[in-house]
Amino acid sequence: MAGYVLKRIGYSLLTILVLVALTFFMMQLLPGDPFIGAKAIDESTKAMLMAKYGLDKPVWQQFIMYVGNVFQGGLGVSTQYKRPVVDIIAESFPYSFELGIRALIFAAVMGVLLGIVAAVKRGTAWDTGSMLIAMVGVSVPSFIVGALLQYFFSVKLFQWTGMRLFPVTGWTTEMSKLLPAFALSFGTLASISRLMRSSTLDVLSSDYVKTAKAKGLSQAKIIWRHVVRNAIMPIVTVLGPQAAAILTGAFVVEKIFGIPGMGRFFVNSINSRDYTLIAGTTLFYGAFLVLANLVVDLLYGVIDPRIRLSGRKE
Repeated sequence: MAGYVLKRIGYSLLTILVLVALTFFMMQLLPGDPFIGAKAIDESTKAMLMAKYGLDKPVWQQFIMYVGNVFQGGLGVSTQYKRPVVDIIAESFPYSFELGIRALIFAAVMGVLLGIVAAVKRGTAWDTGSMLIAMVGVSVPSFIVGALLQYFFSVKLFQWTGMRLFPVTGWTTEMSKLLPAFALSFGTLASISRLMRSSTLDVLSSDYVKTAKAKGLSQAKIIWRHVVRNAIMPIVTVLGPQAAAILTGAFVVEKIFGIPGMGRFFVNSINSRDYTLIAGTTLFYGAFLVLANLVVDLLYGVIDPRIRLSGRKE
């Protein structure tokens, strides 16, 4: 098990190194410079700013400085906000993280349950209804779901009942966090439910499930003891990418619901050509994706011992 863990950690560190290099050189390819804005500045002021942020040095020197700063925990200073990028991320990421965790937990739990129900009740109204929800979730973007939730559960519900159960915007109370979390989770919930249904159907037709039925085990015991553990393997595999997709997809949902997360800073940094903040947030989310995949790989080894055994043979 130790060898398997060390190998996965090594792959993750190598991926982060490649990500750092790609992020830097892609920023170099962007047109213009971060000091092109609404206010015109003279050449001497521009040269002073370029020297302050190290942009007047050769590209290879900038790259060495950038890599050194990254591995020292520094991502530079935002040219727009005049603040360290690390401070901006530390301030805004907890909001995005809480929103993403709420959405991921809801999507995973409800997606797995819907998939199991659809597979066990194959060909019935339960199956049709579950897959209809999944089809809608895959087809409709999260910002459309968010806007519809705001209209019906915040505006219309208040008009019908006179009670403001769900605020239109904000992130202060538990009720204000339900609608954005559900809007963000809907697409992932749909994908997980479809994958879980397909995986459960495969497991239900396996020999060991037929043997369990022949022994007289109840359907509930067969499902929870034999089916779920084996059918959930593909779900564990996609949780890492889905977690990253939820967090990056939260940018628009945060904007719609007025949540002070990283989405606001990321969008503003693109509009203002704030290369430092763009690179910092891109690198942060990329490293988060690598970390999420690492956790999934380790969980995969815990759930399926065959993974660890194959790693030893290598």
